[in-house]
Amino acid sequence: MHRVIRGYVDLLRLHFFFAWPVLFCSGYLLATSVYGLFSWYDLLKVAFIGFLGFEAGFVLNDYVDRHYDARDIETGKLTKYWRMFGRRPIPEGLVSSREAVVVFIVLVAATTLLTATLPFPHSAFVFLIMLCSYGVEIFYQVRKRNQRFPLAQLVGRTDFALFPVAGYLSIGNPDMLALFYFMFFYPFAQAHLGANDLIDVANDRARGMNTVATLYGLSGTALWIAGFTAIHVVTAVLFMTRLGWIARGGIVLGLCLLLVANMAISRDRTADTGLRVLPLFHITMLIYAVSIGFDSFF
Repeated sequence: MHRVIRGYVDLLRLHFFFAWPVLFCSGYLLATSVYGLFSWYDLLKVAFIGFLGFEAGFVLNDYVDRHYDARDIETGKLTKYWRMFGRRPIPEGLVSSREAVVVFIVLVAATTLLTATLPFPHSAFVFLIMLCSYGVEIFYQVRKRNQRFPLAQLVGRTDFALFPVAGYLSIGNPDMLALFYFMFFYPFAQAHLGANDLIDVANDRARGMNTVATLYGLSGTALWIAGFTAIHVVTAVLFMTRLGWIARGGIVLGLCLLLVANMAISRDRTADTGLRVLPLFHITMLIYAVSIGFDSFF
């Protein structure tokens, strides 16, 4: 029983459970600064939409790649970082493929029901982004099995970049501020993806995946991370023109952490260095989300 519970904990990446509703709610709170309409009830509802929807994405990720994940040769790096017990639950038989499908359906159904309680057309905005994100996730995982250009990565991370935008659209409209949030977060998502690929390069080679690291090597991956970080700085400046001082301070702090991460990777372009600095990306993401939320609330 304990092994099964651990399998589900790893399937859902539950030790990161708090991050996804915080990020999603940052979009909601930003929208309240423009449109008003804040309520604690709506905030709680939006938090659950973000949490359940993102968890469904994790299950989908593991299900689509279940046969390829069985080829992993390293479990102590990225697998251990993202999964508390360091297990691949579906390939290892802790969670069956059928059970994973059931969990995915339940999570999507719960997310859909909550989304349906949002006023129209906001419910439609969020639902369409959810469907597009799951479709993009499948495209990302399938496409990277056979590509010579990283189209899977460039398209695939739009789902992550749209996630806080979906929170914004839960009460807001698809306006310039929503676009600025997407432009701000997309290059961060790409830099974050590059760091993950740098760490997991050995497993991706064993799986036969064409990731940034397997296509361009470790030096190319470091350039990918640095390049998208540079773009992120530019879009962050644009985004900050629409924000207050709390959010601006949080974004500047986050950019400083990303600079530290990039400097470390540029000095030592290895999987171990990527693993050491990956928490900086996630701390940065939380700082962004919390500072935007507080700035909007106060």
